[in-house]
Amino acid sequence: MAQSPRYLQIKQYLNDKIQTRTWPPGFKIPTEIELSEQFSVSRMTANKAIRDLVGDGLLKRTPRLGTFVCHKKAESPLMEIRNIANEVRNRGHDYSSQVISQHSVEAKDDIALRIGVRNGTMIYFTQIVHYENGLPIQLEERWVNPDFAPQYLDQDFTAQTPNEYLVQTCPLSDIEHTVEAIIPIGRIISLLEMNEGEPCLLLNRRTWSDKNLISTALLYHPGNKYKLSSRTKV
Repeated sequence: MAQSPRYLQIKQYLNDKIQTRTWPPGFKIPTEIELSEQFSVSRMTANKAIRDLVGDGLLKRTPRLGTFVCHKKAESPLMEIRNIANEVRNRGHDYSSQVISQHSVEAKDDIALRIGVRNGTMIYFTQIVHYENGLPIQLEERWVNPDFAPQYLDQDFTAQTPNEYLVQTCPLSDIEHTVEAIIPIGRIISLLEMNEGEPCLLLNRRTWSDKNLISTALLYHPGNKYKLSSRTKV
């Protein structure tokens, strides 16, 4: 059987190093000259392998500095609700979380309106940071109507996510999403380990079970680590 073209062999070699994280994000890969010598091919052949991986979003060229393994963004479907813990693990990465707040609060003004209760009604609140390989990829602030999930505050949300618990307790029937780009301030920057002025994706989400409005959530994602996708048949 004929061997695959040499540039494909080089491409596979580079891809294997990236996927196994032998070369982690930010790693500077060998130069075209070094690869051409290693595989006994022309520099043009090595260049084609690198160009293909740049096109695939796995490598990034930086003029005068070299070619580096990309920090690939985590991705979630916009029109679906998935358990973020499963998303991370399905990518072959380590998931963890930190519960910042978990208590009852008074629903005031916009939050009361968004969750469909009277101003001053006591509701449940959680604030949780979700991590992928030790890096924060989402800050979740969630308000829950206790009439429909009365045991919400009793849960260990380091063992399961609020999404996982609510889907089991109140099977979802409808969701509402809005997305905006913001420049975060204060504690959001600190919890997501961001720099001042870095952009952030903010997903506003409301969920229903049958005709009951169960929860409203603000999901903050560092713009350089996360992206949302959508696919619609036409």
